[in-house]
Amino acid sequence: MTDPVTIGNATLYCGDCRSVLTTLAPDSIDAVVTDPPYHLTSIVKRFANASADREQYAATSNSAYMSRGFMGKTWDGGAVAFDPDTWRAVYRVLKPGAHLVACGGTRTYHRMACAIEDAGFEIRDTISWLYGSGFPKSRNIGKGWGTALKPACELIVLARKPLSEGTVAANVLRWGTGAINVDGCRVPGAFESGWSQSGSKAGKNTCMSGPNYARDPKPDNSVGRWPANVAHDGSDEVTAAFPDVHSAGASCGPKFEGGNPNGVAYKHGGNGFRIGDDSGSAARFFYTAKADADDRLGSRHPTVKPLDLMQWLVRLVTPKGGTVLDPFAGTGTTGEAAWREGMRAVLIEAEPEYQADIRRRMALVLAGPDERMRESIKAKNLPRDDGPLFATRDATWSDMWAKPFDFSKEPQP
Repeated sequence: MTDPVTIGNATLYCGDCRSVLTTLAPDSIDAVVTDPPYHLTSIVKRFANASADREQYAATSNSAYMSRGFMGKTWDGGAVAFDPDTWRAVYRVLKPGAHLVACGGTRTYHRMACAIEDAGFEIRDTISWLYGSGFPKSRNIGKGWGTALKPACELIVLARKPLSEGTVAANVLRWGTGAINVDGCRVPGAFESGWSQSGSKAGKNTCMSGPNYARDPKPDNSVGRWPANVAHDGSDEVTAAFPDVHSAGASCGPKFEGGNPNGVAYKHGGNGFRIGDDSGSAARFFYTAKADADDRLGSRHPTVKPLDLMQWLVRLVTPKGGTVLDPFAGTGTTGEAAWREGMRAVLIEAEPEYQADIRRRMALVLAGPDERMRESIKAKNLPRDDGPLFATRDATWSDMWAKPFDFSKEPQP
């Protein structure tokens, strides 16, 4: 572990997070947003001398027996994200009521979530992140049979350190933590409330919720939909997977036959109304963070997340002006997300290659959007294949599906 480096709003610690976290003050961090190793390689493959005593090997994530994991990366070997002690170290530095957001793979998410819960956190929810760029890591058994589904989802645990006060409100007053930022993370779209009958009096023929339009002819149409525990990348594959639906509108009041207040294009919606032509794929009901090659900025890291997604998660759980921790910082996406939200970041990364990525990313943040764009354009022209943004494979689909699987040469995956 080396001395921390401050770059703009971010403080970077270079070292193993379990060692670094012991040096941070207790009850000092407002939130955690992180993308830890998924440990997708089986425990037999992760440890060269694996035995029947799997718990023993799972507990020795830094032992000499550790082999390479996902896509040949040593950082995916071991079981650091499955170890409750890792999350106990995180727990210690968080303020009471602080939230933790951690991404996981569908095959191994359960072990990470259990470790987080065993460390003392309350599991509050699971967010499903849907994307269309996954490739099936499957073997062709023949006659249309294979060994795997196409990956299109990652799971994100939403947990919270228990409150120290009797109520959430009291905890927020003391620590600033305990609640999530609902309004700040609403999904843009049709106005959720209904429309009162033209000229109606307050309390008569109006919706049960929302502003009284008879008294307030200029409602805030930017409020949007309540954030859900589903988010997606806006790809054609994901959008097409949702049914096409029309907004049902609000179920209040008779059809509005009056004028068009404020020039907004209101349409009939059953017994209520909706703004504009609110129709199409139901994917519009959920937050969309479009993946972009700019998110990678030339990094070779195989599991870079969209900046927009991490920014949305940071905003969801971090108090305004607060400090967010990422103990598995990777390329520093959480750091840039925090900067965009006007928050501070504490980043911890053990791999020298990705420490360099973080320094470069944060330097580009401080240099401004023009310099970041120039760097992104250069990265796109590099003569190399960085793989998909959500890499879930170590060979192409065609490589593995081209011919039937030969059981005589290797064990079934």
